[in-house]
Amino acid sequence: METLFQQLTHGNALFLILVLGLGGSFQVGFHITGLSSPSPYIQRFINSSWYDRYGEPPHPQTVTMIWSLIVSMFAVGGLFGAISVKFISDLLGRKKAMICNSFIAVLAAGFMLTSKNVNSFEMIIVARFLFGYSAGLGMNTHLIYLGEISPRKIRGIVTLTSATFTSLGKVSGRAFGLSEILGREDTWDILLSVAALFSFVQIVMLPFFPETPRYLLIEKGDDKACKKALQSLWGQGDYQQEMDEMLTEQAAIEAAPPVSLLQLLRDRTVRWQISTFTYDIFLEAGIPKKKIRYITLGLGVAEILTSLTCGLLIDLTGRRPLLFGGYGVMSACWIFVTVTLNLKDSSYWVPYITVSLMVVFIVFFCGGPGGATPTLNSELFIQSNRMASLVLTGLQRWFMFAVMGLVFPFLIDALSSYLFVLFASACMLGSLYTFFLLPETKGKTLLEISEEFKAITVCGKSFAEETRTETRL
Repeated sequence: METLFQQLTHGNALFLILVLGLGGSFQVGFHITGLSSPSPYIQRFINSSWYDRYGEPPHPQTVTMIWSLIVSMFAVGGLFGAISVKFISDLLGRKKAMICNSFIAVLAAGFMLTSKNVNSFEMIIVARFLFGYSAGLGMNTHLIYLGEISPRKIRGIVTLTSATFTSLGKVSGRAFGLSEILGREDTWDILLSVAALFSFVQIVMLPFFPETPRYLLIEKGDDKACKKALQSLWGQGDYQQEMDEMLTEQAAIEAAPPVSLLQLLRDRTVRWQISTFTYDIFLEAGIPKKKIRYITLGLGVAEILTSLTCGLLIDLTGRRPLLFGGYGVMSACWIFVTVTLNLKDSSYWVPYITVSLMVVFIVFFCGGPGGATPTLNSELFIQSNRMASLVLTGLQRWFMFAVMGLVFPFLIDALSSYLFVLFASACMLGSLYTFFLLPETKGKTLLEISEEFKAITVCGKSFAEETRTETRL
């Protein structure tokens, strides 16, 4: 029996996965964490830019407003990127969409690097919007690309690499943000532009790889190009069975299987806020300021290692245990974090218990919902409906990310440590939903998964009955 590495290296699949990751979800992870380190330097730049322009210092509320705009523009851009993924991917194809998306990231870096020279904070806002647009479009297109090139037997491992590259981007943003590297006042513009170098790598390398086989066969009807793409990715072979399976699945399923988009949204929203506001959470916990930056870097390393471990487990254990087990432990972590935050003054070691709980949370997130959820979009939706599902979940994800980014600081002030009870409740709902309603999708075709959904009953009614009723109306 062939090992995973042997399957990936018969053709160019492994190299394509690496190139896609650098220009895809890596960008999201980097920009989520990369802004926290240079934040005081950027705010000082806003002050000096305003003073040079108007001859007087800006009001503190003005600086806060401009800084909030810089932070939120990434999510706003991501929202527009998620909206446009269907139009651009259908118009250009998956490969050209990824290449054009990387050009947008390079353009954003140009605005960011120029902003300091021309003394314009407005260019930072534009750059953040473009970075966000590139992240929103690139993350979804990355997931589509992975889902459409992966064989059924290793589909979970291949699609999970998107989560691994997100984790790698996060730890890279934290690492480059250290004062020993680029986290200084004279280099903050370079720090925020580093991710574009990886996008440039994708621009150079991706033209040498094929378009996705599913897109070529189902969207373009080109069976010869599909076969050639499969041989390029996975080595020489006939692949007629795989091509027949693609067409059979597409023809047999008239509508996408029912799936709760709430579950697809929940896992990312909570985790992204933790990544963005880690500094505030650890400060609230009582961790010394000088140690926080290095602790968060350690959290990023733990995230990468856990994501890689999940890649080895997902096609062995299945998706459901990772999802409901991960959500359950995450919920318990938030309950205990609430307790330790209230006891932080009782002893010097209590804050470090909070840090340990955060590590456990990240381990079970990356090894559970964070790793398994990206696989679901490829397994629950047929070719014709997959784009719509990604657009809708992308809209929800980026909208909630923007809203939470705005209200999270106010929630911390209003609820203090009890804020995390809300997160615990959200995670518990995710655990209950996946345990009772979500079927296992490991190693199954879309037809088999569709039948699994039809067998689910809620309050005495099945999904199949609900679908027939809606059709008659």
